[in-house]
Amino acid sequence: MTTTTDASAIAATGLRKSFGDKLVLDGIDLHVPTGTIFSLLGPNGAGKTTAVKILSTLITADAGTLRVGGHDLTTDPQAVRAAIGVTGQFSAVDGLITGEENMLLMADLHHLPRREGRRVAAGLLERFDLTDAAKKPASTYSGGMKRRLDLAMTLVGSPRIIFLDEPTTGLDPRSRHNMWQIIRELVSDGVTVFLTTQYLEEADELADRIAVLHDGRIAAEGSAGELKRLVPGGHVRLRFTDPAAYRSAASALREVTRDDEALALQIPSGGSQRELRSILDWLDSAGIEADELTVHTPDLDDVFFALTGPAGVPNQPKETTR
Repeated sequence: MTTTTDASAIAATGLRKSFGDKLVLDGIDLHVPTGTIFSLLGPNGAGKTTAVKILSTLITADAGTLRVGGHDLTTDPQAVRAAIGVTGQFSAVDGLITGEENMLLMADLHHLPRREGRRVAAGLLERFDLTDAAKKPASTYSGGMKRRLDLAMTLVGSPRIIFLDEPTTGLDPRSRHNMWQIIRELVSDGVTVFLTTQYLEEADELADRIAVLHDGRIAAEGSAGELKRLVPGGHVRLRFTDPAAYRSAASALREVTRDDEALALQIPSGGSQRELRSILDWLDSAGIEADELTVHTPDLDDVFFALTGPAGVPNQPKETTR
């Protein structure tokens, strides 16, 4: 992950938006440091795309103080548009023309001189590994190629802030990982990325900070590690095949939950290396051998469901066998 700075590329305070009698964004605050990846998570219909549309000047907010790239959205939207790029979940690629023609069309829209436009287009097509397909109709491209072309088109204007609204929806795992690498490279060049995604793994992999949007409000915000610590339930599970060893461990260890049928013990733990070593050292010193040790630590799935799911729905443990 990237290192955050104090300067805010995006700052929103008290952002509100309603459609008719439906309140979508209920006074949310968002602050995205320059040169970082910020991910906005939430269930479908939570308002993620609405937030992107407002911050990228596509629709107006009902209330709030909003600045993007140092510019006020209300008084200077044109300056905001000049500083940003937007790639949505639905590709803007024109399938009837070639990849190169899509790039040149975007260069024309940015009023680049013809020679400069061709140079920029060629460089981006090469960067996104699309040179060999540049002369082919975009309709023949795979889903991953279309997403790469879409992002390449967004970069023609050299934006310093990019909004990626569910950019990998529908992509296969390899294409999704390729897109992740591209996003990391952009941020290493100083670009700020505002990412919405349905994939919790994606936010965990990429984002410096994550906000969870629920019922129009920010339910929680922090780094992936900080959010995971909000959810209790981390534990180590020891399983035995020898009933005598199980009974010895159960009587000696404190704060354990017993499963006499499975001959298993559950010990509260944050899953740190120090805690695991302490448990293993104790077993070794006591001459007790566990046949299986599994570690459960809350992940972003647990955080997401705890913050946005119906009350009383238990989370299924995610365990790693050691």
